[in-house]
Amino acid sequence: MRTYMEEYNYWLSSDAVDAATKQELESIAGNEAEIEGRFKAMLTFGTAGLRGIMKAGIGAMNVYTVRYATQGFANLIIEKGGQIGGDSEEGNGVAIAHDSRLNSRLFAEEAASVLAANGIKVYLFDDLRPTPELSFAVRETGSIAGINITASHNPKEYNGYKAYWADGAQLGPEHADVVSAEIARIDIFKDVKRMDLNEALEKGLVVMLGDEMDETYLKRVMETSITRKYIDQVASEMKIVFTPFHGAGYKLVPEILRRQGYGAIIPVAEQMVPDGNFPTVKSPNPENTEGFALAIEYAKKNGAEFVIGVDPDSDRCGAVVKAGDEYKVLSGNQIACLMLDYIITARRETGTMPEKPFVCKSIVSTVMANRICEMNDVKMYEVLTGFKFIGEKIKEHEDFGDEHFIFGFEESIGFLGGSYARDKDAVFAAMMLAETGCYYKAKGMSVYDGLQELYKKYGYYIENTESAVFEGYDAQDKMKAVMTNIRADQPSEIGLPITGITDYLTDVPGFTKSNVLFYDLEGGCAVAVRPSGTEPKVKTYVMASGSSAEEAESNRKAIREAVNKLLEA
Repeated sequence: MRTYMEEYNYWLSSDAVDAATKQELESIAGNEAEIEGRFKAMLTFGTAGLRGIMKAGIGAMNVYTVRYATQGFANLIIEKGGQIGGDSEEGNGVAIAHDSRLNSRLFAEEAASVLAANGIKVYLFDDLRPTPELSFAVRETGSIAGINITASHNPKEYNGYKAYWADGAQLGPEHADVVSAEIARIDIFKDVKRMDLNEALEKGLVVMLGDEMDETYLKRVMETSITRKYIDQVASEMKIVFTPFHGAGYKLVPEILRRQGYGAIIPVAEQMVPDGNFPTVKSPNPENTEGFALAIEYAKKNGAEFVIGVDPDSDRCGAVVKAGDEYKVLSGNQIACLMLDYIITARRETGTMPEKPFVCKSIVSTVMANRICEMNDVKMYEVLTGFKFIGEKIKEHEDFGDEHFIFGFEESIGFLGGSYARDKDAVFAAMMLAETGCYYKAKGMSVYDGLQELYKKYGYYIENTESAVFEGYDAQDKMKAVMTNIRADQPSEIGLPITGITDYLTDVPGFTKSNVLFYDLEGGCAVAVRPSGTEPKVKTYVMASGSSAEEAESNRKAIREAVNKLLEA
């Protein structure tokens, strides 16, 4: 294994490295900290694939690390018989998509060229597409795997590489470990096969996917719509402002709303153009109020009932709703509870509720959803953070159970309402959120009014997610130290007395080991602490409840103050 300085010099001396990259590397000569940061280790290939800043080096996103990871992935696919002429029963070939980020198209084509050179058929989208359509396309094309080039809502300097398996869910730990081992075994330049993309197209090794796949995907998403009853009453007069944050949702989200009959979809013109520089927002994240500033201006000017915003790869969906004379940004938990209650109510009204329905959410998402399910006799399953775990639960029941999936979500504005895909879907979420809005509008209520009614019915719940950000090349070491210190000196209370502790790094029945600490507190409140898998952050989730909004907020405040002190210890 080469040292970071040996790796740096290896890149500088290799004929495989282009002149521009060598010039970039020469510019950091003598800056040992920068060289170490770029060359100490390859970007970690995990169940979320790769994610990093775009620059030269094995610890960053560039054409060489994309090719390298793809060769490792290709080795797994060939081992499983997923190449042309292979004997895999899981599928054959790989579907590839990308978002609007800088270099996303380039990285997608580079991945395709490596797979084709390995004798693996590629289904490459002809332009940017929503992440959930990639998940759908893996299943629709009968592929054994998928690749999506995206870094979701990260800043513009980032890009990423998400890997999927035949079920349409992101790669599981057992397959990710194989890819990681293959990457460690092979050489980044000498062992990576490549083929000219035009040659691969001529030979039929790469096939382009276009409008036909869009139509099939939209049809399947629209099948998750529950009833026309409320849509037909009010959709034509409902005003919805829409923003894709310069990303992949610019086309299919407004299209599905138009097909459903919404008469006044008002696009935020400045943000409808795909642009990886994200020029109109500090962060292209629909969880952040700041990102909605332009959209809220549009809403006020047009008197819109609400705003729908989807992130750059269109897998997560946020919302702003009119509340009297103001506009309020809803949390992912609030959106989930609104949609969940509507789905249950509408399915029962229409007689389309399956026998033994179930809902699935991450452990860090609101317990209000548990209460909704409990009061409506719907089974709730909880899984670790990462939508792949929700996908696994759907597959598990399709293959071995008699229960039926009706809705899944994560508090980080990720939602899915059908089994056509195995990833969160902002196209579905936008459609279902609008349908939920119709349900309330037909009753003479706003979506915000509807949320207040849910609190009266199910109880008052307030959630708060914050992140402690760590900087520098040793950020991962700092994060590990925080988690180690908390485990070494467990508190007896976090704002409220602790009634139970679950450490998911130990053997918890039904869960893969994961670096998450979960604290049950008095009064049905809870706290979760976990390092992010994609960013240098330790995320903390406060879940507070109470018999009134005031009590819930008082509990939230006390818990949050205690959590922040816990991280400082």
